[in-house]
Amino acid sequence: MTSLPSILGGLDPTSDRAVFRQIADQLREAIDRGRFKEGEKLPSEAELVEHYGVSRMTVRNSFSILQGEGLVHAEHGKGVFVRPRPPVRRLAPDRFARRHREQGKSAFIVEADAAGSHPTVDSLEVKEEKASQDISTRLGSVRRVLARRRRYLLDGRPVEFAASYLPLDIARGTQIAEPNPGPGGIYARLEELGHQLDHFEEEIRARMPSPSEVKTLQLAAGVPVIHLIRTAFDAAGRAVEVCDTVMAADAYVLSYQLPAT
Repeated sequence: MTSLPSILGGLDPTSDRAVFRQIADQLREAIDRGRFKEGEKLPSEAELVEHYGVSRMTVRNSFSILQGEGLVHAEHGKGVFVRPRPPVRRLAPDRFARRHREQGKSAFIVEADAAGSHPTVDSLEVKEEKASQDISTRLGSVRRVLARRRRYLLDGRPVEFAASYLPLDIARGTQIAEPNPGPGGIYARLEELGHQLDHFEEEIRARMPSPSEVKTLQLAAGVPVIHLIRTAFDAAGRAVEVCDTVMAADAYVLSYQLPAT
């Protein structure tokens, strides 16, 4: 490792900023500048104590700030490491392209292939249920829906979970109601049923996760989630599916192309 004085500066005794925050600032800057790479171990508590002339508790408070920001994670008995950057780039204009469905690939498989990762799905649940008020409104005042819930993993790591809701008059008794909807996923089956997909509307917000989301996605401290609600419309203008998705924010980059006119 390069010597700490060449990577990290010293403390400013005239600053009104707390010492542990100054140390966190310097570590954060070093990470942002690539002086500590993804997956690399940060200097140990002992090394930082010696470098800055502070207590171990001060250093631990600095690490806690960076963990709360999702920049680093601690491994018991090993140290504190820089968290990897998001491995999956989600390309909005391409992910639901018909050519992928015609090749028998769902959007998740396409993204996993592009990231060089192995995709799996677990926690699958398919059942008919009463629609919530929000889902009912989005689907045109339906009372009951077919719900499909599943969790997505890349190389064994949970990265998102999603619930799709479809009107029963479309989905009941079809392959969409089966645990495995077949090549291309439920969108391929919708088009086979005569509901050619025309466009999608998405609402996206970032927030901190609930305790159950932390457990389901095995999130580290300080990692937020991306909450996305997508409605799929067919060529007749009918809403044929609502998908409510929660994604680990440290697993994705959302990429969009916007027209200039």
